[in-house]
Amino acid sequence: MENSTILEIKDLSVSYTSSNKEIKAVRGLDLAIRQGETLGLVGETGAGKTTTALSVLRILPEVSSSIKSGEIMFEGRDILTLSRKEMREIRGRDIAMIFQDPMTSLDPVMTVGRQIEEMISLHTDCDKKELRSRAEAMLEVVGIRKDRFDDYPHQFSGGMKQRVGIAIALSCNPKLLIADEPTTALDVTIQAQVLNLMNQLKEKYRTAMILITHDLGVVAEICSSVAIMYAGQIVEYGSIEQIYGNHMHPYTEGLFDSIPDIEEEKSELKVIDGLPPDPSALPAGCSFSPRCPYATDRCGESCPDDVQVEPGHIVKCILAGKK
Repeated sequence: MENSTILEIKDLSVSYTSSNKEIKAVRGLDLAIRQGETLGLVGETGAGKTTTALSVLRILPEVSSSIKSGEIMFEGRDILTLSRKEMREIRGRDIAMIFQDPMTSLDPVMTVGRQIEEMISLHTDCDKKELRSRAEAMLEVVGIRKDRFDDYPHQFSGGMKQRVGIAIALSCNPKLLIADEPTTALDVTIQAQVLNLMNQLKEKYRTAMILITHDLGVVAEICSSVAIMYAGQIVEYGSIEQIYGNHMHPYTEGLFDSIPDIEEEKSELKVIDGLPPDPSALPAGCSFSPRCPYATDRCGESCPDDVQVEPGHIVKCILAGKK
């Protein structure tokens, strides 16, 4: 069905164990994404964004991590209940990921063309000639000449390496693409080119996408909805128009206030006081309350419920709609 929900995460909680401490990386997370939608997952480093993505792909480190609760429903199936073999079939074919650092996500001793071929061969029965043809076509789709098929990653710039990563991720036409800060390691000009390319390919293939970032400018360029994440929880969720035009959570307000405005004369940027909480020793009540300018005694006593301030716009704050 067009625009049907392709991924739904329900009450997901993920913890890591380090030095006999439980680090609560994701706590009671609920999220849904529809076919063709681009969701921006925004938050500071350590908010739990990448852990959420790795949970969807079931590639969390087995020794140190554990999924405490929740369901991850992909096309009606809970992927947390699937076997390893079933998950290997889904990864790359149905759900693909573009990793943060193109310098380390590619195999340095394998040609870029062979790396694209490898992904295609895992999920199709192409013969050798067709395999090469499809891999060359994917290179050209992302703006790389096919005669560079036999080149190695070190022969490409950072932006071109990221294009190769996009080609690998899209080579099997996945239904869901997860992009984990795909432009962080690139300069501003190349960032714009890569984002434009991702947007074009998403529209072409009708792929749903989760874009993980801390850059609200990038989200404005490419996303249709936004989830603001703090200390392992979604604290505000809504459409681009709702979040950018009427954000209500104090943390979201702080993120927007910290963006420089070229039309205003200011001697210094406004920042959010304090630091994110230690995930192994979270404060009682609202996790943001120690840094919140609007905090009351009640905020430190109990974790706030989600408040729907308008259809599709959800805020985890007792002051939602009251400030």
